Amino acid sequence: MRVTDYELYEVPPRWQFLKLETDEGLVGWGEPYTKWHHVNDSPTPTKTAVDQMMQKYVLGADPARIEDLWQSMYRASFYRGGPVHMSAIAGIDEALWDLKGKEAGMPVYDLLGGRSRDRIRAYQHVSVPHDAADPAAAAAREATEHVAAGFDALKLVPVEGVEQVEDPAAVRLAREVVGAVRDAVGPDVSLALDFHGRTSGPMARKLAAAVDEFDPMFVEEPVTPEHDRALDRLSRATDAPLATGERLYTRWDFRPLFEDGAIDIAQPDVSSAGGITETKKIADMAATHDVAFAPHCPMGPLAVATSLHLDAVAPNALVQEQVLHKTEGALRYVDNPELFDVTDGYFDIPDGPGLGVDIDEDVVEKMDGAELAFTRPVGRRADGSVGER
Repeated sequence: MRVTDYELYEVPPRWQFLKLETDEGLVGWGEPYTKWHHVNDSPTPTKTAVDQMMQKYVLGADPARIEDLWQSMYRASFYRGGPVHMSAIAGIDEALWDLKGKEAGMPVYDLLGGRSRDRIRAYQHVSVPHDAADPAAAAAREATEHVAAGFDALKLVPVEGVEQVEDPAAVRLAREVVGAVRDAVGPDVSLALDFHGRTSGPMARKLAAAVDEFDPMFVEEPVTPEHDRALDRLSRATDAPLATGERLYTRWDFRPLFEDGAIDIAQPDVSSAGGITETKKIADMAATHDVAFAPHCPMGPLAVATSLHLDAVAPNALVQEQVLHKTEGALRYVDNPELFDVTDGYFDIPDGPGLGVDIDEDVVEKMDGAELAFTRPVGRRADGSVGER
């Protein structure tokens, strides 16, 4: 079997679906991460990188040789790694695994050694509208709605809308928000807190200490990856498990965090971190260091399904992120939306061949090229300087 053609669709809200075609009629699907660098009608950098990878390494190749193709796309580039390169590789890699599973008539998790679990806990995002009259009350109301819908794990950004946490007022507001949500949902709902790297190391310690009493499931990205060296000191300021990884792209990026014992939960994104081939290695490295695995995935159905296959085989998998149940039209792209039902707070592991996702190609083609939500504004602090978003 040979790869004969491909198509990359860009569909709302900001997702990309890659289709690989073969000379035997089998089709494989993957989902590269779009990233944010997009201007008007110009192609996204990820799309350009996919074109380069496909045309140079994959077209005409045997799709069964996934590791060889991965190494070719990664190592032959000479300049390697980073968000765009690894996202392009990821989407292609996912599609290759989808093809392999379909050819074998087996789900991807069986090709990776078989399931270690039948289902995985899912969490739902809670919005924190800082422009509301009472952000804490608004977040608490939404949190109770998600719990009523069956989720018993939630995540929120207590500093959502704040470009940089740099004063006691921001810390107090974050504490009020988290406290209100905890009071609303009770002690038995798991509550993860994402700082989005909007704090310096010292302020991260203050913020983590301020919300400690609310028993977070984990504190995510308390600092940006450039300052991950601060995680060791931060871990001594809070009882909460520390998590990071959505802006790390290879096992080599994660290695120092594992070796230093700096994190408790690794959060690679399969569509950013080189696909199934690389993310499985990251999950295994995490397990070697007694670190949990909780894939980052604020994306579409193909990325979620891919994450679920990794959750199935990773004994250290903890919980799965998803936005499918909060994104309008998220499931219009698939013919089997029931695959993504959340029952009693859990996703079942897909058991169809390949990734198990049946793409509605008519809808994908119809939505291809529609206006995408790529805009990511520059964050500004109160003094006009640039902050994190």
